[in-house]
Amino acid sequence: MTDRDVFEYALLRVVPRVERGECFNAGVVVYCRARSFVAARVHLDETKLAALDPGADVTGVRAALRAVEGVCVGGEAAGQAAPDDAGRRFRWLMAPRSTVVQPGPVHTGLTADPEAEVERLLDLLVR
Repeated sequence: MTDRDVFEYALLRVVPRVERGECFNAGVVVYCRARSFVAARVHLDETKLAALDPGADVTGVRAALRAVEGVCVGGEAAGQAAPDDAGRRFRWLMAPRSTVVQPGPVHTGLTADPEAEVERLLDLLVR
């Protein structure tokens, strides 16, 4: 039997018009404490974005999604979160916010390969 570790994940939701509350999934963030792993993968469906808000700032939404990926990577790409460990960066990303890109609820699971889990969840829940 393969050793599996607990992991946490949340979807990244695009909410182009916060006052309307309409959203769609555009990414996933996975955190595995046992492996000090945190990663995000994104996929922006511009057709869905245009359907919810024809005047949406596509460039701005892409930049916000890339920023989440950068915080997960760490280092200079993480900005002020650079010195934080993977867990602190994940918790910071999961903090509720009222912006165009928002985290959904955190869920848990078991995995032997957190990196593969990121791709699996992106394919299952976003694409």
